[in-house]
Amino acid sequence: MSDPAEQLPDPAAPSVSPTETLADGIMILLALTIVQRGVGFVRAILFCRWLEPEQLGQWDMASSFLMMAAPLSVLTLSSSFRRYVEHFRQQGRLRPFLKRTTTLYAALGCSSVAIVYLARYPMARVIFGTADEADLVGWLAIALAAVIAHHYFLDLFGALRSARLLAILQMAQSLLFALVGVGLLSLWRCDPVSVVIAFGVASTLCAAGGIVVLRGRWQSFGGASDQGDRQLALWSKVLPFVGWISLSSLMGSLFEVADRTMIVHFSSPVPSVALAQVGLYHSCRIVPLLLVSVVAMTGSIITPHLAHDWEAGRRDRVAAQIQLLLKLFAFGLTVAAVLVMLAAPLLFGVALQGKFDGVMTILPWTLTYCIWFALFALMQNYVWCCERAYLAMLSLFTGLVLNVCLNLILLPRLGLLGAVLATAVANLVALTTLLCICRRFGLRLDRPCWIAVALPVSVCLGPLPALLVLGAVAWEAARGSFLLSSDEKERFADYLGQYTDRATRWLGNRRVDTPPAQT
Repeated sequence: MSDPAEQLPDPAAPSVSPTETLADGIMILLALTIVQRGVGFVRAILFCRWLEPEQLGQWDMASSFLMMAAPLSVLTLSSSFRRYVEHFRQQGRLRPFLKRTTTLYAALGCSSVAIVYLARYPMARVIFGTADEADLVGWLAIALAAVIAHHYFLDLFGALRSARLLAILQMAQSLLFALVGVGLLSLWRCDPVSVVIAFGVASTLCAAGGIVVLRGRWQSFGGASDQGDRQLALWSKVLPFVGWISLSSLMGSLFEVADRTMIVHFSSPVPSVALAQVGLYHSCRIVPLLLVSVVAMTGSIITPHLAHDWEAGRRDRVAAQIQLLLKLFAFGLTVAAVLVMLAAPLLFGVALQGKFDGVMTILPWTLTYCIWFALFALMQNYVWCCERAYLAMLSLFTGLVLNVCLNLILLPRLGLLGAVLATAVANLVALTTLLCICRRFGLRLDRPCWIAVALPVSVCLGPLPALLVLGAVAWEAARGSFLLSSDEKERFADYLGQYTDRATRWLGNRRVDTPPAQT
């Protein structure tokens, strides 16, 4: 059931910005994510239709580089916002905390962009397997600056528990990327350079909007400048956490891009052939990555709320919420994956005009491992609350080593399917390792949690067998008490009731506020 402490504001805490409860935040993000990812889906389909497989592979590797380099170039410093904004806000020291972290963030970002641009030739060999793409890396360096700025505001508004601002930024970036990207591809150059420029322009405009919002709310943060001893205490608390998050982010990025990097460097001696394989893989990952993005956006709003409960001493509540979310997301993502399998012939045969042969062979395993990766992103919130971020890094490192070793064995023998199978096994091992670690630090995982982890494998059985499995699970969860306890059902029903009441009141207010039609 809802916690009164979460609904009533703390009179002693300074007013920062309107915040939403955890349930509100998740609902807002999920609702807007559906629209946003719908736009992203249409954009991805157009890119796949207009770009050749080799060019699509270049964009895939370029986007992977941006997503990896953006947080690492600033040592993931903004990730500390989600964990420590609430901590320093309660102490009345939020403004000094943001001032100092933002200054360091900007300095690191500028230095990293300069390094990427100056080292564009060796970077091109690493990213694309050939130095011929050095000019594309130059454009990537410019786009990197915009992405770094955009990520800063995503982390900050998420930490302030402003789900609406977070969702608006994500929505605006997706819409602008689609509009500018389609415009450049159709009117200028139909190649990856246009896509990279469009991504940078969209991120720049969203970062500019974030600056405007932050300036309007800066005075409400309160707090004078820290003295020397308090500055030292600030960095001694934040930097160890950031250091482990940086290593964890590095492991996560390497883990996420390992299979495609192995394809580029080990699948074929001809770079264009290898990049074409990456392009085919990219088309297969369009929808699975949409599922991952839902959990990623949810995780961005979950962490501050869990940190709020953790700081208040409600640690049993944190464990209960994480456990319930694991079950719900495992089931929901598996249902979505089965629907994707049912729609796959229409997607690849009609929307993509049969351009990518062999996709149906790797799609089930791609969906499965993407669900496991999404659950990993969800579960690492617990070790973040425990300030044991290095444990998530160790889990990813285990999976990364296994991924590389299995790719070396399976990629030459099975081709693209071998890379996908290696990634699936690595994701399962990383998730299982993290769950065992969480259990070691107080997260009581019951047997249904492990069943939820195994549920995505049903996707590989085929759509109809998977539907039968999901139907049995849904029946037991609704009628029995094994998969969902009575407390979990009560909490879930309470959330649904709150949303129903709010939707009813919102619709009623809309009818009242709507002026009568003029005759």
